[in-house]
Amino acid sequence: MSPINITTSAANRAAIAPAAAPGSASGATAFKVDSPYVRYTDGAIESDYLYDTTIVSRDIETGQLKAKPTKVHYQFQTKTNVGRVGLMLVGWGGNNGSTVTAAILANKQRISWETRKGTQEPNYFGSVMMASTVKLGVDENLRDVYVPFNEVVPMAHPNDIVIGGWDINSMNIGDAMRRAQVFPVDFQRRVYDELKSLKPLPSVYYPDFIAANQEERADNVLGGTKQEHLEKLRKDIREFKQTNGLDRVIVMWTANTERYADIIAGVNDTADNLLQAIANGHAEVSPSTLFAVASILEGAPFVNGSPQNTLVPGAIELAERERSFVGGDDFKSGQTKIKSVLAEFLVNAGIKPLAITSYNHLGNNDGRNLSAPAQFRSKEISKSSVVDDMVGANNILYKKGEHPDHTIVIKYVPSVGDSKRALDEYVSEIFMGGLNTISLYNTCEDSLLASPLIIDLFMMTELMTRVTYRVKTDADAVEPQWQPFHSVLSILSYMLKAPVVAPNTPVVNALAKQRMAMENIMRAFVGLPPNNEMLLEHKAFH
Repeated sequence: MSPINITTSAANRAAIAPAAAPGSASGATAFKVDSPYVRYTDGAIESDYLYDTTIVSRDIETGQLKAKPTKVHYQFQTKTNVGRVGLMLVGWGGNNGSTVTAAILANKQRISWETRKGTQEPNYFGSVMMASTVKLGVDENLRDVYVPFNEVVPMAHPNDIVIGGWDINSMNIGDAMRRAQVFPVDFQRRVYDELKSLKPLPSVYYPDFIAANQEERADNVLGGTKQEHLEKLRKDIREFKQTNGLDRVIVMWTANTERYADIIAGVNDTADNLLQAIANGHAEVSPSTLFAVASILEGAPFVNGSPQNTLVPGAIELAERERSFVGGDDFKSGQTKIKSVLAEFLVNAGIKPLAITSYNHLGNNDGRNLSAPAQFRSKEISKSSVVDDMVGANNILYKKGEHPDHTIVIKYVPSVGDSKRALDEYVSEIFMGGLNTISLYNTCEDSLLASPLIIDLFMMTELMTRVTYRVKTDADAVEPQWQPFHSVLSILSYMLKAPVVAPNTPVVNALAKQRMAMENIMRAFVGLPPNNEMLLEHKAFH
């Protein structure tokens, strides 16, 4: 095994850097497209793509709906050189941060460990990018051909990520991994020496935003004003990038759930007001919003992995103005992911959910923080919205304003640790007034489900920093300019409970639609049509 490059200088002590490791393959793709509408250059893939959509209108006189198929001509340009990329985690010493760091280290160095069932090899199971496939097309015998999801377009490989970050607790990442009690003891022994030299940078701590029971952890915090905190975070990002020779840095909030921030006119409703509020030290600027603003101003994409309203209107406006990327909210790992599948199935089957009752208990620090009412309310909001778009899509089952009863309970039970228990009951109306009840019990290894989402969010966000587009029309007198996608990365929705979308944009929670969007947008980048399941080649005579 070749050692990873761990740097311990003051400016660079928070980095875990890649080495030449088996399986490192940033930028690898599984195929090349043979089409006059796709061009491969030394540094990019360019594609011409006709986006088919349907515009629906209603006849004023008859009231009849009219559907008009339309085509929009997009051109996409994807830079193929991934370069050297970094990930800075806020809450690096928490369960998720220490777990994903240890897992990436094990994958880089191919570290195996002993379990009750024998030798376990490292893997990236649970990552949709690293452990799932997509249909590329059919072969000459009309058999489906599948390729790894992460090889449709050039993407960063997690083995090549340089990792660092901040935490309000000073514990090194090796001891933080032990404290989390996620991995078996033999695994911990094998990675501990590498991880113990990693120490998080001091972070921002405003006691009003997280539970009072977190105060005992807060021994690694920044002093000074909010403006000084902002400048220090910006400096941290710059130094991390420069010291590690990175082309791009992505910042991700993996820290505690905060309470919701009040949206106040003149404070956080516009970009300028938010910047002024930070300068004034206003109480409603949360730590997570401060990290978002610092990232935006440094041109580093920011993703919020917790349920609070980090991306206040002023933060989104600032991202749009700076042409920087943001995404959120809240890692979608267990109970909510199942809900986004099951609710869609029921409604699309013409079955009417009347009540969805969700209970879970967990014993990690996330559960401890959520035992405070204000923090629980943030989680309750993010979990509650997951069925809204599915219900709204069926006006046969649901009248306007009608919605199933939706109850969410979270309890802190220390003895269960990271093994969260989730119980769900779905009561639905079926044929002729009958009732159907589905009950589920799910044991979720919380951090082992969330950590692959960190990897997926990083990979998709990094990809979007290398993609530009332009829309072509017959009326173009001059060639339109290439431009980045919208600052709010709704393409990340598959990994998030409460997807943040651009203003006046519909929110999609149905899991199958979210995955389909990711897959087909990536296909568009290489000039391939969207996948569908018509299978006309098997249903018609040829």
